[in-house]
Amino acid sequence: MGTSQELGSRGERLAERFLSERGYEIIERNYRFGHREIDLIVRRGSVVAFVEVKTRGGAGFGHPLEAITAAKRREVERVAQRWLQSHRRPGLSYRFDALGIVLRAGRDPVVCHIPGAWRLGE
Repeated sequence: MGTSQELGSRGERLAERFLSERGYEIIERNYRFGHREIDLIVRRGSVVAFVEVKTRGGAGFGHPLEAITAAKRREVERVAQRWLQSHRRPGLSYRFDALGIVLRAGRDPVVCHIPGAWRLGE
């Protein structure tokens, strides 16, 4: 299935397609602040979501969403706060989403999207 970086890139492309098919506009891909990043920033209607995407090539290391630890959530929050300094708009709401993808050879990807997966500081 390739390196973990290739797996992650494939997962992010699948996540983009998944979200686009559900009416989300992709605003940013891999938005960085220092060495931290947000995988996707998307918008649908008046909601902007900061999306952390985790991909696994099977179930051997647990469900991908289990990898979104409290430390990872804090990193995403820090980058989101930086993004909001220059992009916050009146009338929009903001949330943190988690999107897990399991890829298995010969099968369709399994995607689990959790809108509002956590709140700032949780």
